[in-house]
Amino acid sequence: MKKITLLIVFAVMAVNLSAQEGLKIGIQGGIPLDDYTDNVSLIVAADIGHMWALGEVVDLGVTGGYIHGFAEKYHTGTITNDLPDIQFLKAAASVRVWTSNSFSFGADLGQGFGLNDDNEGGFYYRPQIGYLMGESTELNLSYTGIQLGDNTEWSTVSIGIMHTIKTIKRF
Repeated sequence: MKKITLLIVFAVMAVNLSAQEGLKIGIQGGIPLDDYTDNVSLIVAADIGHMWALGEVVDLGVTGGYIHGFAEKYHTGTITNDLPDIQFLKAAASVRVWTSNSFSFGADLGQGFGLNDDNEGGFYYRPQIGYLMGESTELNLSYTGIQLGDNTEWSTVSIGIMHTIKTIKRF
């Protein structure tokens, strides 16, 4: 039931966002930190969101996406231990503050929904620093954290690229 509800929310969000200005799509890749360094080798994520300019400096918006952590494989003699991949759907509110025409910092805050077995997900946060390359492409460096229920935290550091489909109009 939870997965069906998420699918409906993302479908409605995608339809609403496609008619708006400031639609952003992006990809990122990174490495796990702390609790998952032994279980996951690298992560790949995809993002879709919409930002509204509140003026020349601050943007607010919503974002959603998918995170996939590729599991490590261990070989001990003739035994291979395959760990499960770790996956999340994320939904969050976003804020960006532009310190100049090219640099920004901000954060996404929301919920990371676990997709694989025994993964309930938890509170999602992603602080990031961005550099605008041209009018519609942004390079960003970010830290992602998801507070999981079993006193562990999914944490990664990643580099990504976001492309604005429709440019945000500033006041």
